[in-house]
Order: sequence, then C-alpha cells, then structure tokens
Amino acid sequence: MEVHCEGCAGCCLDWRSLLESADGRDGGRSQPDRRGPRNPDADGPRREPLDDDPTFVPLTRDEVRTVLDRGLAAAMTPRFWRAADESEGVEIDEISVAAVAGRPAFFVGLRKPPKPVAPFDREEPAWLPTCVFLDPTTLQCRIHNDEALFPDECGAYPEHNLALDQETECERVEAAFGGDRLVDDGHDDRDGLLLGSQAIGAKLFCHPGPERLEGIVGRAASGDLTATDRAELVAVAAASSPGTIAISEPHYEEAKAKAIAAGAEGGPGEHATGRDGPGETWVGPAIQEWAERHRQADGTVPPADVAKTIEEARGAPETPGWDAIE
Repeated sequence: MEVHCEGCAGCCLDWRSLLESADGRDGGRSQPDRRGPRNPDADGPRREPLDDDPTFVPLTRDEVRTVLDRGLAAAMTPRFWRAADESEGVEIDEISVAAVAGRPAFFVGLRKPPKPVAPFDREEPAWLPTCVFLDPTTLQCRIHNDEALFPDECGAYPEHNLALDQETECERVEAAFGGDRLVDDGHDDRDGLLLGSQAIGAKLFCHPGPERLEGIVGRAASGDLTATDRAELVAVAAASSPGTIAISEPHYEEAKAKAIAAGAEGGPGEHATGRDGPGETWVGPAIQEWAERHRQADGTVPPADVAKTIEEARGAPETPGWDAIE
C-alpha cells in the first residue's frame, strides 16, 4: 500500500467545512464509511452514529488499556448508534440505542478538538476538528512511531476500506481537492478486521447497565459528554472480554479509577480544575485550551505552530517533519 500523506491528514480530521459549492452540498464524498457496526455484505438500514465525526477510529480493548496505562484517558471518547429497528434498540434519553442482547453497544475512539490546520496545500489554517494526536504544524501523527500506542486501525487504513470495497479518504480528498493521494491501491488485506460476533468485547463493547447511561446518551448526542461520562464507557471497554458480552468487575473498577485519576478533562461544558491529578498528561489540558481558544476566536485563526505552546510545551511528542523522512 502506497499513499501520499504529506500535507494531507484527511483521515485524521473533519474537513467537510472546507468544501465550497453553490448549493452547500458535497454529494457525500467527504463522508467516510466508518460508521459501523454493520455487516458489509448485508442489506438493510444502517445504524447512524449519535455523534458527527466522519473519521472516527475505533480502538480495540487492548488499545484502550494501553491508552489508560499511559495516563491519556482524556484522548478517548465513546460512540453510540441509533438502532436500525425497534427489535435491537434500548430506549435511553428518548433515543433508541443500538444494542446487543439488550446491552447498549458502543465504540471507543480518539477525540477531535478544534485545531488550526492547513491541509491539502492550503495557505491559511482553518479551525477544524482534528485528532488529538495530530500535530497541526507538520500534519503528522505524534504517536505514529509508538508501536504500542498507535492504533491498528490507523495503521491499516486505507487497506481496510479497500478490502470492504469502500471508498477511501484518499480518494475523497483527490475528488475534492485534486492531486494523487492513493498512489497504489493494489492491497486489500482483511487481516485484523473485526466484523460480526468476533468484534464483540474486542472492538464493539456492550454496556451491562443501560440505566447507568441515563443522561450520558443524551450528552453523547448533543456533544456535551463529561469526563465522568467518558470514564464510565472507557472502563467498560477496558473490562470487556473478547468474544463475549461479559464484563470483569475488578478490571472495570481499576480502569475507571485510572480514567478519573488521569484528569480526563477537556470536553464541552467542562472547566479546568487547576489541579494536577495522578497520571495527568498533556492531553486533557491541551484539549481544554484548544476548545477555549476556539470559543474566543471570533472568526480569527492562529498560526498552526501555536501547537508548540499548547501541546509540546505540556509534553506532547514532537514530530520529525517531512524532510526528515524523505
């Protein structure tokens, strides 16, 4: 698989607002097919996610545990779906949530705070929802070389889309902005794809207590999840058992304590506590500052290298730049 990623990062951010057309529509070409869960060979209604992240990357249970162990709980967020029909849904906060055996199903992925980025050879940066681990200055991933932390799904993209006969983000970027991004599409390896029942407990998690999600589902739909909300879902994911809907209570308690201790702040409606909790890292405070700067921007966009102050000064790994890897 050969892709030209320099100056792009289209799979790491939501660039739909950059599209300009007379009727205000883009024909859906900017919408990646990562909404799942869905059998790619099955017909029928799709389960629509409650959030509006078009490039959501699901983490496996082991990856969730690794992120937790690194003190990076603030980087993670859950995704729920609306039920495709009444038979599979659980009613929570007046929303019929897709469920497995009566347990609300969800992914855990990476958050996208607003950052000033200039993808696709744009001269001026724009505020775009951008992966928490993407360096706005180089448009490179801060954890790309961290084998334990870098998500398998990111490493396998766009091969998984090709394997499922789905349009890739590279092709969407080419269609919208020109250029060659998908240089070699000769690979369609399905290794590592978790589909159907094998995804349960490994990538698709099932919450054992729907009543504990009252309020959380509504906030997920409105984009107002709190640190406590995210800690609850992250803990269930970390305590899941691959291939089953079983949850290990000791692992759940341990994971939730880690998520809370890591200072998983930074969501909409939250405020900085001014405290450095055990294991707190750069992620939560950086997300908070990006969100605050965006709220106060009043239409202005700072240069992308402000990330050196917001992220790197707090301990975020630096990226090498493209010259260093050519």
